[in-house]
Amino acid sequence: MKLGKINRESIALSAFTSILNCYEKMPSELYVAGKLPSERIPAVAIVGSRKPTKYGEATTYKLAYELAKSGVVIISGLAYGIDAIAHKAALEANGKTIAVMASGLHTIYPTAHTALAEQIIKEGGAIISEQPLGFEAHKYHFLARNRLVSGLADAVIITEATDRSGTFSTVAHAISQNKEVFAVPGPITSLLSAGPNRLIQEGAHVVLSTRDVLDIIAPQLQKKQTALPLGSTPLEVEIIKHIQAGETSGETLQANLKAPVSDVLQALTMLELNGVIRPVGGNHWQLR
Repeated sequence: MKLGKINRESIALSAFTSILNCYEKMPSELYVAGKLPSERIPAVAIVGSRKPTKYGEATTYKLAYELAKSGVVIISGLAYGIDAIAHKAALEANGKTIAVMASGLHTIYPTAHTALAEQIIKEGGAIISEQPLGFEAHKYHFLARNRLVSGLADAVIITEATDRSGTFSTVAHAISQNKEVFAVPGPITSLLSAGPNRLIQEGAHVVLSTRDVLDIIAPQLQKKQTALPLGSTPLEVEIIKHIQAGETSGETLQANLKAPVSDVLQALTMLELNGVIRPVGGNHWQLR
């Protein structure tokens, strides 16, 4: 593992983490690998299922990417699924992201995300934990970690989760900390939309776009937003170019683009959600 230098920083002295002093049962210090923001800037925690659907993956990526592009720090827990997608989207937007760990920073959990943790640090973000080096986390430590995830954020977004998901631990902390809670609506037939849909029933903000979040937590960033091009990422731009050139088949696109199949599928989904392209049957696509 190559997390580099690990510092122990006082919460009271850190401009970004001092917000934790407003809540009970918070640590007085945090272990930090990487770099925390030098000032208190808008931050959003994005959490949800470890096994999201394509819809959950696409909406998580879209929100994290656009919020990070707008200057919002993306916070999550480095877990499989929604967490990892949110971190990666923030990095691809050249934004800042922070991962909160339940164990000490001597190890990364899951180990499969060690490279992601290293990239977060390399790109100017941070990996943090309240636990000392050598501390191995148990199940209840992950639940306790969630109070830091919500505590550091100005709002929490749930993109996909079952009605009994552990994600609701983060939501409960957010509510007790008087944070804004947002949820992405989904099909009533999807078990992974049951959680967000119930939160909306109970009063959570409906999030349909980045603007829904920024209007509430950081309206000052709206002025800084610039209209995104037809493609929000380099891969999406390439897909648009290929479709414009007459390559409408999904198989042809996957064969000609130098990208993993999963990335191409996600990009196609994002372009469809954003109203840039539409399916025309037989795995063919055309511009709207």
